[in-house]
Amino acid sequence: MYKKILIPLDNSATDAAILAHIRPLARGCGAALVLAHVADGFGARLQEQLDLADSEEIVRDRAYLERVAAELAGEGFAVTRHLLKGDPADGLIALALKEGCDLIAMATHGHRFFMDWFMGSVADELRHRVNIPILMLKGGGSENSHGKG
Repeated sequence: MYKKILIPLDNSATDAAILAHIRPLARGCGAALVLAHVADGFGARLQEQLDLADSEEIVRDRAYLERVAAELAGEGFAVTRHLLKGDPADGLIALALKEGCDLIAMATHGHRFFMDWFMGSVADELRHRVNIPILMLKGGGSENSHGKG
């Protein structure tokens, strides 16, 4: 069914929910996993233009991606990892197309109403801009990562 699954990670507790949920699906389909984190801080956005050294954010994000990728590879998954910089939605869309991903699986923070409008939502932007199926899982408590009981 799915051959390559893009999993955006934000280096927060919500990542555990989507990673736990996607493992059996990916294993059942024999899908490769494409991990991505988008560093969108000021330094990350301007790193190449200003020829800046890696910030603490970039170093921390790269180490996190490597750790998660190594864990999944140790479980037998084919995994690639990408540290993107800049606008999260633009970067994830470009990566999904470049890698030929046929599913995007992501955890959301579950903000509601005013907070969604005020903060914006990468998940919502992806939902409106891609034709790739998107699996969205509300991150957080364990009741959200196991579906209906």
